[in-house]
Amino acid sequence: MFSPEGHRISGALLVAIVGTKTRQQGRHYRLPNERDYEAVFNAGKKLRLVGKTLLPNGMTPVPDESTPAGGGTGAGRAFSVQKYGMMTFSDLFTARQKLAMIVLSHLLETYSASKQTLKKLLGFGLSRVAMSDMSCTRWNPVAEKMQHTFGRQALPIVWDFAEVVPVADAPGNWRSGYEIVSDVINAWPFSSLPGQVELADARKSGLPNAASDIWFTDPPYYDAIPYSDLSDFFFVWLKRILPGDQFLSDPFDAENTLTPKEHEIVQDESRYYEGQPKNRVFFESAMSCVFAEGRRILKEDGISSVVFAHKSTEGWEALLSGIIHGGWTITGSWPIATELGSRLRARDSAALATSIHLVCRPRSENALVGDWVEVLGALPKRIGGWMERLQSEGIRGADLVFACIGPALEIFSRYSQVETAEGREVKLAEFLEKVWEVVGKIALAQVLGPSEGKAETGAAGALEEDARLTALFLWTLQSTNGGNGDSSGDEEAGESDDEEEDDDTPKSKTKGFSLIFDVARRFAQPLGIHLPDWEGRIIETDKGVVRLLPVSERAKQLFGEEGADIVADQLERGSKTAPQLTLFPDREENVTVKGRGRSKAKPGAVSDESLHTRREATTLDRVHAAMLLQKGGRANALRTLLKAEQDRSPDFLRLANALSALYPKDSEEKRLLDAMLLAVPR
Repeated sequence: MFSPEGHRISGALLVAIVGTKTRQQGRHYRLPNERDYEAVFNAGKKLRLVGKTLLPNGMTPVPDESTPAGGGTGAGRAFSVQKYGMMTFSDLFTARQKLAMIVLSHLLETYSASKQTLKKLLGFGLSRVAMSDMSCTRWNPVAEKMQHTFGRQALPIVWDFAEVVPVADAPGNWRSGYEIVSDVINAWPFSSLPGQVELADARKSGLPNAASDIWFTDPPYYDAIPYSDLSDFFFVWLKRILPGDQFLSDPFDAENTLTPKEHEIVQDESRYYEGQPKNRVFFESAMSCVFAEGRRILKEDGISSVVFAHKSTEGWEALLSGIIHGGWTITGSWPIATELGSRLRARDSAALATSIHLVCRPRSENALVGDWVEVLGALPKRIGGWMERLQSEGIRGADLVFACIGPALEIFSRYSQVETAEGREVKLAEFLEKVWEVVGKIALAQVLGPSEGKAETGAAGALEEDARLTALFLWTLQSTNGGNGDSSGDEEAGESDDEEEDDDTPKSKTKGFSLIFDVARRFAQPLGIHLPDWEGRIIETDKGVVRLLPVSERAKQLFGEEGADIVADQLERGSKTAPQLTLFPDREENVTVKGRGRSKAKPGAVSDESLHTRREATTLDRVHAAMLLQKGGRANALRTLLKAEQDRSPDFLRLANALSALYPKDSEEKRLLDAMLLAVPR
């Protein structure tokens, strides 16, 4: 796309104006010298001269538009640069970085003035270079390369940045910008018909009724991503590279110099639409209008696909409610791998590795009223069959859970509404609770045995709540096409553009595996698992995230201040009967009454019988105790404990083997479990 001669000429011009190239030997970069400091000084002088000359459209050569202030919760998390004085987009670039962008823009105008299509394509490439040729980039010490600023959907401040020379043979250079555009062109089928693009409000498309065969959307999610604010970073350069382009203006507000904001459907309370704040109510109402508009313009035999990649069940309910009320029947859901498993949000959590594509059809206006009993009766078979199919194709964990929602909703959404025998309308939220219950029971049957999925907590043959909760927790954390999730201590992938937190985020990483509270609650509640009962014992909840405590953090609970050695000595000297672990052995028998401190018999205190039950060790506790004995090298005590557990019941080994299959393959828990199981007497 760009001739070798042209590339050399642009490189020569750029080096002459900006400074010397950075020399690279292997993967080692040299430190700056006096020539570099002189080049920076000269770049500042040249920039002051160039900056005085306005472009033909009256704009300044460097972007003087305001950077995002960060209003709503999503935008507030995403942007921090204004706190540090970077009030305009120009402030994000150093003097010679700005000069480099100006020179490259001038070269595009010179070499493609008569070829507007080529100029647009090269302009796209140059706007991509801007996110590497700026002062909020990062250095990847593992891959030994520069990482552009958008490792995640945010524009954060960084204290030390890595600078790349756009004409150097290094990641983030000019070539990396236009080669991506070239790759897309080469992959595009030449036989395809030209498309038409329109910038419009999704609630008012302007198309006639039944005009389309396909309606496809990847909708926003509340305040998760401030799309328009992030787009401004590229927009301010593109409108200087491509002045007068029809898409580089706001069709709703001629005074707006940035991307359209008022009609954007996101949650951002700092902005208004028709005088009302763009809050949660606005977002849900607007999305319902969008789905209704899609139903209007689609042909009766048409098909729709809605992409969703968020793991909040509350978000799913809002999305699905809008789809159903918009006149759609959901006929399926397919997980398609679109997300990087190495990104920060994916590690040790239930972040989706796939995007779920919901397949929808227009619902008949003469749809019948469904019977609640019949809908519930069809649910287990439908979900079970779909789970079996997806698992055979490598779909695991949270991806599997959300991919089951589509087929389940096919039963529910085919009706105009679903009613009980008494004539009460069944709401979507109530139906989704049953979906989660069925998924949870099938998962328990798979990992703990067929009888476990049918039994209620506390029933004969069922493991205790903590074992069932742990099994579901780890089952949900399994990663698609990767067996199990990464362990909590893994290094970040050297060659991936991983997400990184802002510099004011604590660098220490809490050990353990986590689920957002909403997901953990949805699984636990219908299965009779009471999360508060296990708080501080096997889980810890903080800021809406539930963390499964690592076994190493439970040592004091199980063995007290004295540690495992005392218990091991007792086991080695004791009888062959099963030892009775007592949880929290160092705590006093009296309990804490909220707001009153410790007391022996205060009103409202936990009863002796209840306290004894809570302190009694469960099967999971004994498995964890055995793992800690294995970790401490107390082989004789471990063998005594294992023999006693074999004599007690098969539950110990059943749970241990199940957890061994569920824990991530490189985790400490997996290693301890497997080593402990090798010591089981045969």
